[in-house]
Amino acid sequence: MKRTNLFTMHDDLTFHNVTERRLSLDDVIERMLRFISQDPASPYQLMIGTDSQVHRGHTKFVTGIILRRPGKGAWACYRQVVLPRELTSVKEKLTIETSLSQEIACYFEGDAVNRMEELLLPYVYQGASLEAFIDIDAGTEPVVNKTSLYVQEMVDRVEAMGRYAARVKPDSYAASAYANRHTKRPASLVM
Repeated sequence: MKRTNLFTMHDDLTFHNVTERRLSLDDVIERMLRFISQDPASPYQLMIGTDSQVHRGHTKFVTGIILRRPGKGAWACYRQVVLPRELTSVKEKLTIETSLSQEIACYFEGDAVNRMEELLLPYVYQGASLEAFIDIDAGTEPVVNKTSLYVQEMVDRVEAMGRYAARVKPDSYAASAYANRHTKRPASLVM
């Protein structure tokens, strides 16, 4: 096979985590619903965030999805997308990262989030809730973060979606910690 055949910007919606490989979007939603049904009287945070890493000949993007039950664990998975070139523009990388997070967030709009809320609704008076975030891998400190020039633009894009609140560093855990961890190795065929 030629190297150019191995990498595509838009792959199928396949997700992975530490215990499972090749999960479909429906699998992901079912795992999340199962996680909520184990303790439907708790508050939950749905976090989606993307990070990227430039490797030789390609840029690897990883979008993390985390369903967190504060103080009581989390369920998480990630999706990998590879662009067959080395990105050098900070704005281009941040724009693509935000777009990939928004893409996944759109899949949760409607039916998936409604199903989560239906499980939680009978327990609202016991503390059940669902907050939804898109975590942007950008910081607001110009001295520390090259991305600070573009933070407001990315936040505005996320907030225009309606359902999701935007978070940036140091609060953008799904992007700057979880997804970041999976960007370090160059992309490979084996997943």
